[in-house]
Amino acid sequence: MEEQRVLIGFDYSTASLLAIELLLEDAYDPSLYEEIAKANVNRPEVLRLILECPDTPDSVRQMVSDMMKVPVVAKEKIVKPRKPPEVREQTIFQKIQKLSVSERIQLAIRGGKEIRSILLRDSNKEVALSVLDNPRITETEVELIAKSRSVTDEALRIITRKREWMKSYNIILALVNNPKTPIGIAIKLVPELRTRDLQLLEKNRNVAEGVRSNAKKILKARKSL
Repeated sequence: MEEQRVLIGFDYSTASLLAIELLLEDAYDPSLYEEIAKANVNRPEVLRLILECPDTPDSVRQMVSDMMKVPVVAKEKIVKPRKPPEVREQTIFQKIQKLSVSERIQLAIRGGKEIRSILLRDSNKEVALSVLDNPRITETEVELIAKSRSVTDEALRIITRKREWMKSYNIILALVNNPKTPIGIAIKLVPELRTRDLQLLEKNRNVAEGVRSNAKKILKARKSL
């Protein structure tokens, strides 16, 4: 029987300051700023974070300024030095390590692309799997996960259960060629492959013998048509 995973909602009103800071740093949706502000009317430290963020929409900046009864500071006057991508990722990684498992799961479900990339490699299985529940995850990201030799087989099983992802030929191809994909799943996907990819799969010594044998059998059948 398949294990049912329970998703945990992100309660902005009780989330730690560090978790909210990470969400704002990697925000993917302008509405996120407003949601966080409205949930934290009585937490000036959170409202201050929103005001200090250069990416906060003007309408939210005005709303938060009114809440705190302070003058509106134009975003042009809020200067935050842009860090090189590798430094930025390391900084986000270090902050994430200070969060509890519960907060990391919540962040995996709501975070932006950089956060998803880091949490996918989290040592806690539930945190890593929760990235796949993020509504903003892209097909390209899923394809990279399907190719990865370091993800758990459960992550690969989750991918195969989502119909919209399994419409992608590249994802199917990645799953079939990934030795971590459970053999029963890989064998069922082999018939979906194009002839050229079947020929390559037949010679791929990294995958299970059963997968290669199935590729050979299908190739033989196609040649006889």
